[in-house]
Amino acid sequence: MNQRLPVQGPQGDLLRLVATGRAESRAELSRLSGLAASSVSLRVEELIDAGLLAEEGAGTSRGGRRPRRLRLSPGAGVLAVADLGAHHVRLGLLDLSGEPLVVEERPCDITDGPRRTLDRIADAFDELLTEHVPPGVPLRGVGTGVPGPVDPATLRVVTPSRMPGWNDFPVAEHLATRYDLPVLVENDANLMAAGEARWWPGTENLMVVKAGTGIGCGVIAGGRLHRGRGAAGDISHVRVRSDSSTVCACGHPDCLEAYASGAALMTALAEAGVTVTRPADIVTLVNDAVPEATSLVRHAGRRIGEVLTVLVNFFNPDVVAVGGSLSAAEPLLTSIRAAVWERCLPLATRDLKIAPARAGRDAALRGAGALLLEAALTL
Repeated sequence: MNQRLPVQGPQGDLLRLVATGRAESRAELSRLSGLAASSVSLRVEELIDAGLLAEEGAGTSRGGRRPRRLRLSPGAGVLAVADLGAHHVRLGLLDLSGEPLVVEERPCDITDGPRRTLDRIADAFDELLTEHVPPGVPLRGVGTGVPGPVDPATLRVVTPSRMPGWNDFPVAEHLATRYDLPVLVENDANLMAAGEARWWPGTENLMVVKAGTGIGCGVIAGGRLHRGRGAAGDISHVRVRSDSSTVCACGHPDCLEAYASGAALMTALAEAGVTVTRPADIVTLVNDAVPEATSLVRHAGRRIGEVLTVLVNFFNPDVVAVGGSLSAAEPLLTSIRAAVWERCLPLATRDLKIAPARAGRDAALRGAGALLLEAALTL
């Protein structure tokens, strides 16, 4: 059953506070929203009547009687989200708080083109909903991350380097033919950043690097995802210095992606007589101390770090979190740290943390859930 969220404005703000875990009682809602206690109680009752919130048990006492605890109702609805990669898609059904209820990974070749790929994703959503969601629990929105730039105004992919046939394709419009619901389309690194941000409480400025088949970066500025006009954080096509020249898939020479992405490392390993089929295999080789793989990963980390040096000096983030399949290779993170600490100003690195991403493999799905709930409450 597809159904839009029936609340916006102040009601939507209260639902968001409960869904994100910031409030669990009427008193906390009143304090955080600035609304009078009577107004909060009226709107909470309406949300309970709408089947979106439930009130039960006892919450945390701040002195005096323990308040009853507010939570999302189990029947409030689900969100269907996907994280599309070059050769696979990670699918999830989430509750409205963004917590995964079920996650599956399936093979999916992005070079099959947008229509075929998106239809497969929609079919998979329908299967998961039928198998795992009780009757009467509505689907509230759908979303997908893509490994390419997305115009936030049109939700179309713009000149992606490894997605033939996707340029300017109306992704959101195509999904909307299957679902009359809020539709989210976002760059995968941006989704990872949105999902990762909740794992760094108190961190207002965060950069999340995704090192996988390609290279991306999501930026959280002032506690919110910064998209710019769709290209914010796109470090993959920053030009790097090199003794030789390599043409990137985008057509320009010496892009970071052409030297430091998982795809580039797989090509280099193949030329050295070592065959791998995915970036995770490179990590396995590094862990097995295969010198060709270790050397390539170390150099890749150095190049990524050199690009980040400029960005750290410019943006001065609190945290640089490194995720993606290549991030499990310790020499990558070590080399990134070395390059940044060597070249950045002391003030930029004094309190800087460069660390593995914390949200795990479901970071992009969690980020999609957070952004999709925001979209569903503001339409």
